[in-house]
Amino acid sequence: MRNEKIYVTRSSMPSYEEYIEAIKPLWDSRWLTNMGRYHGELEHRLREFLDVPELSLMVNGHTALELTIQAMGFPEGAEVITTPFTFISTTHAIVRSHLKPVFCDVKPEDGTIDETKLENLITERTAAILPVHVYGNVCNVEEIQRIADKYSLKVIYDAAHAFGVTYKGKGIGSYGDASVFSFHATKVFHTIEGGAASFSDRGLYEKLYNLKNFGIRGEELVTAVGANGKMNEFCAVMGLCNLEHVEEAAARRRALSEAYERGLREVPGIRLFEAKPETKRNYGYFPILVEEEYPLSRDELYERLKEKGIHTRKYFYPLTSDQACFKNRYRDVELGCARELAERVLVLPVYEGMERETAERVLHAIHTD
Repeated sequence: MRNEKIYVTRSSMPSYEEYIEAIKPLWDSRWLTNMGRYHGELEHRLREFLDVPELSLMVNGHTALELTIQAMGFPEGAEVITTPFTFISTTHAIVRSHLKPVFCDVKPEDGTIDETKLENLITERTAAILPVHVYGNVCNVEEIQRIADKYSLKVIYDAAHAFGVTYKGKGIGSYGDASVFSFHATKVFHTIEGGAASFSDRGLYEKLYNLKNFGIRGEELVTAVGANGKMNEFCAVMGLCNLEHVEEAAARRRALSEAYERGLREVPGIRLFEAKPETKRNYGYFPILVEEEYPLSRDELYERLKEKGIHTRKYFYPLTSDQACFKNRYRDVELGCARELAERVLVLPVYEGMERETAERVLHAIHTD
């Protein structure tokens, strides 16, 4: 056990028997995709679980984000204010939609977009704000909405990390004009690959249906230009199975996270992000910040843990704005806090089947001699 490798995450899965039993009807129906029975059932179940008015299932989270942006109908070249402290998908979805990302700095206490800096970035070309509930940390949704209303902007939340999170008693996907979730295999809830967009405007559901299904509305009728963003039935069944266990899985992650919090509370130079009041968390990630008081740099700690068979992640480093694909285009943008966090953050292992003694092994390795 002491020599076993520990990875930053591991997919939650139902029992083999449960999944095999659940997919048996597919051999009878042969209806494997194209919005079949299980696609519709999962869409309905997730709408209830996430406490959102409308929900559209997609083949993955990135497609959900890209098609949601396109469904908004922004003019080509319009600006979207977003955060660079996120997975690259967030930025790519903007660029691939022929829009311009405008990067806003983040807050040191939780890594979410700094709403106090939004208004200075708004121009006559700004069409939307795309914040991220990073690590499940909830953005300042009230102030972001106030600013959006003032300037008639759309708000699309990247909620890939925030499945099951609630704020002030409401599902996190009910804020803004739309929120997008990822159901990738490493998330707290997954469908192997998958994603969804949530929103309140029923008209957006119809637009997304067209976009994810080639615009097909009948056997001989195509009413819009679309792509193929449908979730297949095998993935939908995996989602239905995992949904039965997601609360139990969250409870296990919470126990591990609380063990980490207790074990790291008195370690000089290790800082944790602040939890937002009135928030129900999902404990999907456990990021720490390695500050100057700690005897090792973040990279040195990363290597130390790796030598001990503990695989952490510099999540997110580098910033999306500083990735090679953008060829230094945004290097001069003032993103001091985001770049500081990117140099200091380290995500520790936490997943449903992880044992408490495994967490203790991680803690022991962080407590330097």
